Amino acid sequence: MKKKATKVKPIKEKLKGNTSTEKLKRKDYDKELSKLHVELVKLQEWVKYKGLKVCIVFEGRDGAGKGGTIKAITERVSPRVFRVIALTAPTEREKSQMYVQRYLPHLPAAGEIVIFDRSWYNRAGVERVMGFCTEEMAKKFLKTVPLVEKAIVDSGVILIKYWLEVNQEEQTRRLESRIGDGRKTWKLSPMDLKSYSRWYDYSRARDEMFMATDTDIAPWFVARSDDKKRARLNIITHLLSMIPYKSTPHEKIKLPKRQEVGDYQEPNYPFKFIQEVF
Repeated sequence: MKKKATKVKPIKEKLKGNTSTEKLKRKDYDKELSKLHVELVKLQEWVKYKGLKVCIVFEGRDGAGKGGTIKAITERVSPRVFRVIALTAPTEREKSQMYVQRYLPHLPAAGEIVIFDRSWYNRAGVERVMGFCTEEMAKKFLKTVPLVEKAIVDSGVILIKYWLEVNQEEQTRRLESRIGDGRKTWKLSPMDLKSYSRWYDYSRARDEMFMATDTDIAPWFVARSDDKKRARLNIITHLLSMIPYKSTPHEKIKLPKRQEVGDYQEPNYPFKFIQEVF
């Protein structure tokens, strides 16, 4: 039986959004992010309480803000519930496996939220553009990945996919800022420099990826990320709207009374304290 084609929004329509050039002020950002962190903790406890399985995929060009967004999501929650997966290049053994096989062991169990900082969609993007796979392999991936994602969703996983869209000028500014910043040089690899020059190859790869994998069961959600702060707040707000949650029941927390000192005495021990530079 011929599969019915899935309707997708036109690419131009999907990439529309808030294009305001006014940057969000830091104090306003911090205030809103603090509120969202409280809600993320509530979501975390609800996921544990209900045994939900949540998988969040982040994709986008280099410098689009994936890492910063993931950090904003995870900085106030438990690493035992939220797990971030950022796989390195596949080994020779992994190259011989079914393509998505190395990602599958990292999918969430009950009570977990797994975030992929880049994912199986490497095949549709960097691998295709940089020639790490053939066109035939890329097209086969685009044809079969909706079936894989259907199987993931059918197993009870809540799958949410985000694409962070950054414009050329802002990407240039961000990558240039990494060159002279010792805190960020690790973010800029020779591969990043090569991929930077292939903007439109990546655009074509992105467009084909959307057309093939933006399905009803696992749609792509696009976030304009020219303003990192706005993007983070928008993404977290959207994420919270995707998973209905409530405050979990728990007893009021009160610190217990400490035990009496009894016969305990502080030891006369030569502790090796670190130097107090600050």
